[in-house]
Amino acid sequence: MSQTNGLTKLAYSRTWHHISASTPHHALSTIRPVPSPADPNITAPSLGRLASRIAILLMGKHKPIFDPSTDCGDYVVVTNCSSLHTTGKKKWQKMYYRHNTRPGSLKQLNMEELMGKLGGAEVLRKAVSGMLPKNRLRDDRMGRLKAFEGDAHPYKGNIVKFAGRSMVARWPPREAKSETTATI
Repeated sequence: MSQTNGLTKLAYSRTWHHISASTPHHALSTIRPVPSPADPNITAPSLGRLASRIAILLMGKHKPIFDPSTDCGDYVVVTNCSSLHTTGKKKWQKMYYRHNTRPGSLKQLNMEELMGKLGGAEVLRKAVSGMLPKNRLRDDRMGRLKAFEGDAHPYKGNIVKFAGRSMVARWPPREAKSETTATI
């Protein structure tokens, strides 16, 4: 799109998205075929599905102006990282390695030890970092990811709100309907 046709400057503005790692998300459900939003069987998204959705938001792939060489992504605030959902035995079998280039200095931790030592936010950061392209924009994109162990975070004023409500996915929607009728 041309810079002279339309309001493309507005498309480059960054918004803030709020994702709760413990809230079930209809679109990120592992149940196939995808159930209705009112289905009580929907669980919290797994670590990989959550990380891939966050990576898309950080890169800006959800915007019509996406270009791989420009940084047009948004901010993402993730809460409740202490209750990340993993499938299978990944919590005990997934290993994280680090090395400081000295002989014999290879260190390894499994996911459970890393969550105990640094918290679930660091596990999520490592998962999202692995899903971003390995280029010069990666550090800036990771800088826009704000992950927290609990519900509290200092970015409540930045989260996009519609009709005075933060747009965090809430399932089942019956609860959301009762909240809107109470405010009207």
